[in-house]
Amino acid sequence: MDQSQTGSPPVGRSTRTTTSADGTTLAFDVEGDGPPIVLVGGAFNTRPTTAPLAGALRDRFTTINFDRRGRGDSGDTPPYAVEREIDDLDAMIREAGGSAAVFGYSSGATLALKAAARGSAISRLVVYDAPFAVDDADPRLPPGLADELARLAEAGRRGDAVELYQRVAVGIAEEVVARMRQAPFRPALEAIAHTLSYDARIVGDLALPTGLIRSVTAPALVIDGEESPPVMRKAAAALVRTLPDARRRTLAGQGHDLAPEALRPVLEDFLAGSP
Repeated sequence: MDQSQTGSPPVGRSTRTTTSADGTTLAFDVEGDGPPIVLVGGAFNTRPTTAPLAGALRDRFTTINFDRRGRGDSGDTPPYAVEREIDDLDAMIREAGGSAAVFGYSSGATLALKAAARGSAISRLVVYDAPFAVDDADPRLPPGLADELARLAEAGRRGDAVELYQRVAVGIAEEVVARMRQAPFRPALEAIAHTLSYDARIVGDLALPTGLIRSVTAPALVIDGEESPPVMRKAAAALVRTLPDARRRTLAGQGHDLAPEALRPVLEDFLAGSP
C-alpha cells in the first residue's frame, strides 16, 4: 500500500476514458510505445501512484495506467462487486487491443490474479507484494471489515475508515496512525476512503485461494521486496508454488513501496520472454 499520491504528467502521455460493462466511466493514461501493459494499483492508490512506473516503462512498452472505480477521475456505480472491478480491468485490456500484460500491486495483485483466473485476456501476469496470509500464525482480516469500512464512509467518517484500514488491514501501529493524521497526503486518502471497503472485499480474510490460483494459465512473475513485510514474502513463496507457470524475483533493498527503477529491468526481462 503506497500511500503517496505524487506524479506529474510527462510528455507523450494522453488521458482517455472508456466505459466498463456496467456503464461506469473509467479514466486512464496511455504513454510509451511497444507491447501493452496495464497497471493495477492497490488500496489508497490512484493513477499518480503508478505513474512513475509507467514512465519508467514507456521506452519499451505502451503503459495503460487507470483509476480504479471510485477513485480519481473514474466514476462508480453501486452496488459494488469484485466482478465489476474485473470487468473494469477487461475494459482496460480491450483498450490495449484485446490482450495485454498486467501488473498488479498489493490488493491490485489479488484483483489481477482473480481476473486471470476468470479468463481475462492477460498475456503475462506480474504481481507485486500480493497480500495473502499463508501460515496459521499470520493474522487474518476479521469478518465484517468491508461492511464496517463502508458504514464509516457512508456516515461521513472518512478519517475513521482510513485509520481502521491502516490499523487492521495494513498493520500500522496505533501511534504511527496517529502521527499520519498530519501527513500532507492524508486528504487524498480520505477522498477515496469509500473504496477501502472494495479492497477489503477483494482480499477477503487474506486466505490463499489455492484452487483459483491453480487455474491461472498465464505465465506469471511474482515479485516481492527484500524488505517487504514478512507475510508478503511468505505469500510470494506460496504463490510461486501454486501458480502453474510462475517464477519469483526478490528486489534487493526494496520494501512494499513501488521503486520504478528497481522494477524496470525485472519487468523488461520477463515481459520480453526471457527465462
